[in-house]
Amino acid sequence: MRLRREEHGELARATRNRMFANGIVALLVVAVFVPLVGMAVVGPWAAVLAMILYRTRQTDLTLVNSAAPVGTAQLERRKVANAVAAALCWVVGLFVFPYLSDGKQYVTLLLAVLTLMGASTFVFSTSPLSVLLYIGILGMGAVASLAVFGQWQAMGGAVLFTIASLVATIQVRTIFLKGRLAEALVAEKDEVVSLLLREFQENEADWLWEIDTNRRVRSVSPRFAFALGRPQAEVEGMPLLELVAGRSWETGQFPPSLHDLAEKLKDRESFSNLLVQVSILGEERWWELSGTPMRDDRGRFTGFRGVGSDVTEQRKSSEKIAYLARYDTLTQLPNRLQLTEALGEALRYTEQWRTRCALLMVDLDRFKSVNDSLGHMTGDKLLAQVSARLRSLMGENQLCGRLGGDEFAIVIRDLRKAEEISHLARRVIDRLSEPYQVDEHTLYVGASVGSAMGPRDGKTVEELMRSADLALYRAKDSGGGEHCRFEPLLHVSAEERRRLEVALRKALGREEMELHYQPVVDARSENVVSFEALVRWNSADHGFVSPGKFIPLAEDTRLIVPIGKWVMRKACEEARNWPDHVKVNVNVSPEQLLEPGFHQEVVEVLAASGLKPERLEVEVTESIFLRDASVARNALEQVMALGCSVALDDFGTGYSSLGYIRKLRFSTIKVDRTFVQGAAQGSAESLAIINAVVAMAKSLDMTTTAEGVETAEEAELIRNLGCDKIQGYYFGRPMAGYEARRLFSTPQRLRA
Repeated sequence: MRLRREEHGELARATRNRMFANGIVALLVVAVFVPLVGMAVVGPWAAVLAMILYRTRQTDLTLVNSAAPVGTAQLERRKVANAVAAALCWVVGLFVFPYLSDGKQYVTLLLAVLTLMGASTFVFSTSPLSVLLYIGILGMGAVASLAVFGQWQAMGGAVLFTIASLVATIQVRTIFLKGRLAEALVAEKDEVVSLLLREFQENEADWLWEIDTNRRVRSVSPRFAFALGRPQAEVEGMPLLELVAGRSWETGQFPPSLHDLAEKLKDRESFSNLLVQVSILGEERWWELSGTPMRDDRGRFTGFRGVGSDVTEQRKSSEKIAYLARYDTLTQLPNRLQLTEALGEALRYTEQWRTRCALLMVDLDRFKSVNDSLGHMTGDKLLAQVSARLRSLMGENQLCGRLGGDEFAIVIRDLRKAEEISHLARRVIDRLSEPYQVDEHTLYVGASVGSAMGPRDGKTVEELMRSADLALYRAKDSGGGEHCRFEPLLHVSAEERRRLEVALRKALGREEMELHYQPVVDARSENVVSFEALVRWNSADHGFVSPGKFIPLAEDTRLIVPIGKWVMRKACEEARNWPDHVKVNVNVSPEQLLEPGFHQEVVEVLAASGLKPERLEVEVTESIFLRDASVARNALEQVMALGCSVALDDFGTGYSSLGYIRKLRFSTIKVDRTFVQGAAQGSAESLAIINAVVAMAKSLDMTTTAEGVETAEEAELIRNLGCDKIQGYYFGRPMAGYEARRLFSTPQRLRA
């Protein structure tokens, strides 16, 4: 449709040329044949031809000017009819005029017809069919007339000329269409490019820029003028660097990025995504520019053209992201990443200048209790005050940061004296131990510090941090509020602990663990009433490992959970071999009680072993209430609902024991061995505590068990103090399962 519209746009010129050509040829014919045949014959013919040509022009002008749809069938048929009529009019003249004039001037008329055929080949028409019919009819008329006059050789030439004219018409038409299609494609591409440029110009942040050989801006786009903060007319022709340099243009003190841009423009180099600091109306901003040198047809440099965008906000966001990546958002101190980088730089400095550096790790004491009692918001405010105090203690070559949680670190880049570590550590401990005022609360927390010196205690960041962490671990074990230096022995202990943990993880699979049972007897009859199940580990790699060594490790690594499940299952299975009145006491770790399925685990063990619930007594310590008292209490209440009993072990060595007894009804209270030994040595405090525990237990309908009885005198003393049950080496050491079963083969009282 677009091609047809373009064709019709040429009709005004084409129809004029057609009228002019036919008119000249018609006048020539009239001038030649009027003297020969008379005006009476030539005149009507000329009038008919003129009318046909007029109708043809009117049809063409209708196509040009009419609002009717382009290429309608009616207009096309009219154009074809006009072409056929014009051709027939000339054919009639070709036969009539020579016949009436006895063949005189026939050649002239034939040449006129052939001329019209040749001209029609190159005269544009919107209807190729009309042109082909016009040439075909004229050609056939010429051939027929030559045949009439007996010009057989000329007739052959006329046939060839007609065919050549028809082929030429088709070729001209094809060339025209290809040319128009190429022009249309170029125009379409120009439209697309213009559209893209217009959309690019209308974009919020991007613009086009262009400068001449003198680096003056030209063809200023509206977006570029807006970015410059000035009208288009004002900036046209001004130096680009002057526009973006701001006040520094007069002083010549440009930012480095502007120097880079000036060098690129001077060297006529292409550049892409060049970040440039500019000053627009006194405001510092950042642009991202790309540019390419322009050259004319002869290769001469004519300036630069490129695109640009304002990336100030993106740069601010990037700077903020970079800040967040290197600083702790809560305390505004350097985070672990920056501390690691600083420590690495300090180690490189020590290697280069043969100096020393140091790393101090700081951990807050009693911070967890603040979080648990007052909430994390209060804890966060406390950490903010801690960080402010740490920052105030920093001196030259010292950097403090937060590693995470309540753990901080201090990097000393250039350590001049080893005593500087101890002095700084003591100042940190003293300063952080001072009271804090958070909201309406006065809080007290302490600090423990572990330190390591580089490169003596570690030549890499990882080694030095590990050494300081081991020293901090030792300071925490000492009770807190202490500073410990790293010693090589700590590495040995840590490595031993690591290897022990690896072996412990394989212990159950290797069947390296076994249960021993220590008897608990009635204080009066000295008959066995229960056994306490005690786990033992005989490692293939480490030999016999003391429970005091591997049980804390199992609790720290949560391996106590699978070990505890195994102990309960094995103990219940063994208890099935004892008399029905003998119970089995199984120690349960706080980690086990906090497991969601602890109650169901007890049910499954009892069902699998067939042991009655009343023969299972779960022993717990007061530490179960320090982490999540409500969860532990609910778990024990569910166990008691099954019919099992619960004993409170190591009573009096923890915190708020009376409060726990009030909240949860225990069946047995076990008096710790320290009180038993103290009472045997005549300690009035130990005697008073045991008397108080026995009296309280009786009033609450609980039984008491004294632990650690090793002599007959201690047994008699405990019996006189009123304890119900006794456990200790005097009545039996922990023994294997088969040894425990042997005790019931013949009734007898136990003696060590």
